[in-house]
Amino acid sequence: MSNYSLSVCAEMVFLDLPFIERVERIHAMGFGVEIWDWTQKDIDALVKTGARFTSMTGYISGNLTDDEDIGHLLSSASQSLEAARRLGCPSLNLHGTGLNNVGLPVKPVEIVTGEMWLKAKRTLDALAAMGEKAGRVFTLENLNTAVDHPGTPFAKAEDTMALVSAVNSPYLKMNLDIYHAQIGEGNLVELIRKCEKHIGEIQVADVPGRKEPGTGEINYKAVARALKGINYQGVVAMEGWASGDSVIALEAFREAFTL
Repeated sequence: MSNYSLSVCAEMVFLDLPFIERVERIHAMGFGVEIWDWTQKDIDALVKTGARFTSMTGYISGNLTDDEDIGHLLSSASQSLEAARRLGCPSLNLHGTGLNNVGLPVKPVEIVTGEMWLKAKRTLDALAAMGEKAGRVFTLENLNTAVDHPGTPFAKAEDTMALVSAVNSPYLKMNLDIYHAQIGEGNLVELIRKCEKHIGEIQVADVPGRKEPGTGEINYKAVARALKGINYQGVVAMEGWASGDSVIALEAFREAFTL
């Protein structure tokens, strides 16, 4: 028996249904629910589903390193915190830079300078302070630059861990995305152990294809055992497409993480 809980990203499954019905189906199967851009959602309708929301995107625009964009990021994070309060959502997700609606950086970066690292750390300090005041946790997600998010700074898990550990606040944690880490770094079990005290959430999908566990090369039973081994007690969320029927995909996800 493991101590983590399971959630599913409603943006990527039951795609034939209206969004509210997707949330209801995920909730009915016993999973928590995750969403992306809350500004495109009917928050009141989401609340009425009774679903347990575990994570949502924590900003609307901006980035961690450019002065004007830092202001946009902090302002939109404040708005996101209010949406999270309404949803009862404990975690708000961030990326190394602002992404557009197809997951590409609004401002691609080829070289990350020392000044950018310092500005990112200061911005994350401010976000952690905002999270503490609101009683919510911001998570910083690693991404892959080879397939999905070219031009993203601070993309690797080693980058997000460096920033999170430098801020050193319980209100800023890693969103360790196993799909992205497999593409960008590999050595997943050791990575989980290395990141242990900094992890605020785990996200999963298989490689290649970004579909449910069991459709690719990742040994998700080994990942589950590694999480149990560090006594991980947070959320494990499937942020991946269904290879076919969404119900079957979600049950495959559940089975992969049932020890």
